Amino acid sequence: MEQKNTWETYDAKQLAEVDCFAREYMDFLDNGKTERECIDQIVNTVERAGYQELETLVKAGKKLKAGDKVYAVWMNKSIVLFQIGTEKMEDGMNILGAHIDSPRLDVKQNPMYEEGGFAYLDTHYYGGVKKYQWVTIPLAIHGVVVKKDGETVEVNVGENEDDPVFFISDLLIHLAQEQLEKKANKVIEGEALDIIIGNKPLTIDKKKKEDDAEEKAEKDAVKKGILDILEKSYGIEEEDFISAELEVVPAGKAREAGFDRSMILAYGQDDRVCAFSSLKAMLEVTKTKRTACCILVDKEEIGSVGATGMQSKFFENAVAEVMNLVGEYSELNLRRCLAHSCMLSSDVSSAFDPAYASSFDKKNVAYLGGGMVFNKFTGSRGKSGSNDANAEYLGHIRAVFEKEKVNFQTAELGKVDLGGGGTIAYILALYGMNVIDSGVAVLNMHAPWEATSKADVYETKRGYVAFLENVAM
Repeated sequence: MEQKNTWETYDAKQLAEVDCFAREYMDFLDNGKTERECIDQIVNTVERAGYQELETLVKAGKKLKAGDKVYAVWMNKSIVLFQIGTEKMEDGMNILGAHIDSPRLDVKQNPMYEEGGFAYLDTHYYGGVKKYQWVTIPLAIHGVVVKKDGETVEVNVGENEDDPVFFISDLLIHLAQEQLEKKANKVIEGEALDIIIGNKPLTIDKKKKEDDAEEKAEKDAVKKGILDILEKSYGIEEEDFISAELEVVPAGKAREAGFDRSMILAYGQDDRVCAFSSLKAMLEVTKTKRTACCILVDKEEIGSVGATGMQSKFFENAVAEVMNLVGEYSELNLRRCLAHSCMLSSDVSSAFDPAYASSFDKKNVAYLGGGMVFNKFTGSRGKSGSNDANAEYLGHIRAVFEKEKVNFQTAELGKVDLGGGGTIAYILALYGMNVIDSGVAVLNMHAPWEATSKADVYETKRGYVAFLENVAM
């Protein structure tokens, strides 16, 4: 059961491919810090690769045949890709599924206020975060503001070298005796995660103002200064925050880590590392017997809810539309297609951290550099909320990976009684299809900066290609 270090299995050509793939992945991370930004990149990429928009084909009454490639986007936050195979869709598809949302801070709908000479934006954290990790680091704001007239204004501030950044303050160590006695989950409260966005008052021409107007302007002068900048830069006013989706994320680019440059340190690798690997696998496969499918969704970090989460009917509706265009649709055939499909629920797993070794079962944990990870089950404690994959399915995948020489390891999230987590696997398993969790080991999972192994990212893409081209049960 001893696992090899994946780096030791590569020749010079593969080592070069690992670095090339890592650079592509890091660029994807840099330009995709929100779901919308990821979707924009993905659509541009797949259209260059010959994918056609499903809705356009439906309206035109076009038919699909083996080898055709189509995609469908939902609300600019989720996407599904299909490459039509030579076999009937009724007999099932090979599906890769990942999520493109990541833990962050969301700006509230009535967020702006001034206190003590600072202008702030009030936030609500999204997903599981250690709140104390988000203070005193450079932050950027990404997202959209939709005005009443329907105009959409894109916002991306804090990433370019000449951009300003934002931050959350913390109490100086000299006065922090009481603070340091609190439990970690109370050191920084959720309502304290408000970002500082300015400190300079708006200049007031007092000669042109009445006394009462002057007093009001001076009272909120810093806030008014920020609103003046927003109006001049983006044409938005304070009320426009009501229909805005603004995400606060760590500022800065993905970086190589370690003297040996073997790792990637970046924001949002859970789960964009699996999303990118899945996307690249879809683009790499040629003709397949079974229809290949890749679904990249939103809202996994908060339970896969809403219209863009995996629990919505978006995926099922898209499959029905595709089956109709290949001439196979009926309600019964749709159910057969989903039940006979095989899926890799592509999500990250925890990597062994020697600094916190007591939290892991060393025999059943993923190691950085150990290759692609399989989690037969996720969930928490007594497997609560998990998808527990079928042994026959895992045995079949093992055979495929051995044939294709894909390096992989098996893991659990951590020790049994310490907690756990879930993925989208259980939702797809409700159709009756074979599903298993797989992906990349991540160090610092859900922290502002997460670490992965370049070798694991590359090997996971190789594993996804092998799955799409070979798996059928």
